[in-house]
Amino acid sequence: MKILRADSHTEVHHTRIEMHDIRCCVPNCQARPYAPAGTQSVCKDHFINFLTWRRRRGPQMFLKYAAMTMPERDTIAAEWVKTIRVDEVPANSPKT
Repeated sequence: MKILRADSHTEVHHTRIEMHDIRCCVPNCQARPYAPAGTQSVCKDHFINFLTWRRRRGPQMFLKYAAMTMPERDTIAAEWVKTIRVDEVPANSPKT
């Protein structure tokens, strides 16, 4: 992303992490992305599961997660993905 400052007429470059996922990041889930989980995307069913998992880890997790950088959020999301069982993949997702 490039921004041109009006006051100094200098370019300021910001790096931006964009999500280009075309499906849920959970293995064997082919559902469309609904919301971010770190730099990846998850379907609606897995997003609700992710929120529930974070809530069970304690009320501080929501405040802590909000203050995390994207790489730190990726670590939390990866930890959550390890807790998903294959039979928890949403019914609307074809299993491969």
